[in-house]
Amino acid sequence: MRTFYILLTCLLLIFTSQGCASKATTEFFLREQVDLGYIKQIAILPFENNSKDNYAPSRARELAITQVLSQRIFDVVDKGQVDSALREEAIEPGHALDELTIKRLGQRLNVQAFLLGSVDQTGEQRLGASSFTELSLTLRLIDSKTALVLWQASGYGSGYSMVDRLFGLNPKDAFEVTMTLVDRLLSSIPRSYNQAGAR
Repeated sequence: MRTFYILLTCLLLIFTSQGCASKATTEFFLREQVDLGYIKQIAILPFENNSKDNYAPSRARELAITQVLSQRIFDVVDKGQVDSALREEAIEPGHALDELTIKRLGQRLNVQAFLLGSVDQTGEQRLGASSFTELSLTLRLIDSKTALVLWQASGYGSGYSMVDRLFGLNPKDAFEVTMTLVDRLLSSIPRSYNQAGAR
């Protein structure tokens, strides 16, 4: 009987490691010799949507705001102020911004950087009798004075889990997948001494 439990434990560890490795990927870029400690306040702009899910960009943006604040990475300008400034500037939400617009918005909102995002892909995949959410997301931090990309991260998240399937648990829904992926991407932003001290 003991041999059976040891074998079962080994199988679970193998399945878990394979499931995690194949279903959660992240890549990120950080500009060299740049200390992000000078960034105290950012604006999180509406996300671009390259998927068929019309709700995915607003969901990802809301969760990004929550996660940036909860992790105390930066202060965040209220979403209403950001959207109001975009309307007054006649900027279509989710569209690319040129360098002059970025600089003008940075001064208007009194921010040192912008967090932009794009939902690259989202959908439902079926595996046997069950279906699960998939999401690909890109986030980037842009300096408000130079319009340079300071940091960028892209990742893929999935509601699929081998452990969940083994134990008959429901797969993660779109909200959980988005929150997990946003959290994972933001965790690649280095914390400076000043940011850590603000916690």
